[in-house]
Amino acid sequence: MDFDFSLSVWIVILLALVFDFLNGMHDAANSIATIVSTRVLSPQAAVFWAAFFNFVAFAFFGLKVANNIAKGVVDPALITVTIVGAGLVGATVWNIVTWYFGIPSSSSHALVGGFAGSAVAAHGFDCLISEGLIKIGSFIIIAPLLGMAVGWTIMVLTMWAFRKSAYSKVSGLFRKLQFVSAALYSLGHGGNDAQKTMGIIFAVLIASKNMSPKDPIPLWIVLTCHLAMGLGTLAGGWRIVKTMGSRICHLQPVHGFSAETGGALCLYGASALGIPVSTTHTITGAIVGVGSTRGKRAVRWSVAGTVVWAWILTIPASAAVSAISYWIIAAVAARMA
Repeated sequence: MDFDFSLSVWIVILLALVFDFLNGMHDAANSIATIVSTRVLSPQAAVFWAAFFNFVAFAFFGLKVANNIAKGVVDPALITVTIVGAGLVGATVWNIVTWYFGIPSSSSHALVGGFAGSAVAAHGFDCLISEGLIKIGSFIIIAPLLGMAVGWTIMVLTMWAFRKSAYSKVSGLFRKLQFVSAALYSLGHGGNDAQKTMGIIFAVLIASKNMSPKDPIPLWIVLTCHLAMGLGTLAGGWRIVKTMGSRICHLQPVHGFSAETGGALCLYGASALGIPVSTTHTITGAIVGVGSTRGKRAVRWSVAGTVVWAWILTIPASAAVSAISYWIIAAVAARMA
């Protein structure tokens, strides 16, 4: 397939890959916080482990999430290169702000909010696909609750299965098993999150008439997005690692294994259904669920509350920045015309 990219298309694709890199850096905490906080791996080794599985995830998952982002949020017939570019600006700005303050917000919802915000600025609310937005919005609540329930269940089953075992034996076993659970979670992270950027680049190609909505997503987009996310994970998001790995609750290897496995199962299910969920919401819920098996006081609910507020604000904040970005870009383009 031949492509004819204008300068604006190249700029937006590059901006999408920058967002993907920041997404990997921002969400590195999701993949490595538990295995680092339990001291199973050093931060440096953990990011290499996570980045590898972020990249190879392309071989294990379909592209339902990518197609839903490209065609299930904004009416494909109304998407323009400017709308996508402004949406990426809003999502990127929100990612940088939350990374700076160490707040584990959702890159996924920042991207959806940014895309929707710039589209509304251009065409009004009628351009949005309500079914897709309701599905994504509902998982702001469902994902952490599901992660909490699955994490709690796995932790309770694990405690019951090893109730007669010596602590030293159990701790040694789960230090090894955390390599597996961290790999499984990073695989799920890459399989769901990298697809969101694929969907955005696909939307740009549709808007620029290089592809039609019925075309399959090219392999070069798939590999490039996974590579950008993997490199971002290598850069690490150490501010957020501290919040996720130790401030919400204290973790030991058995807790880290249970949280990562619970989060991974939720992500695999969401990707199979084509639902772009927040890996941040999912793993945070799993960590809280695991921590709550030790009693209410084991979880620092004030920290968890701060995280929840960031979740609530993510879509409207990124949408507002994207709408402003769209108006600025449109005004500049009108003056230059």
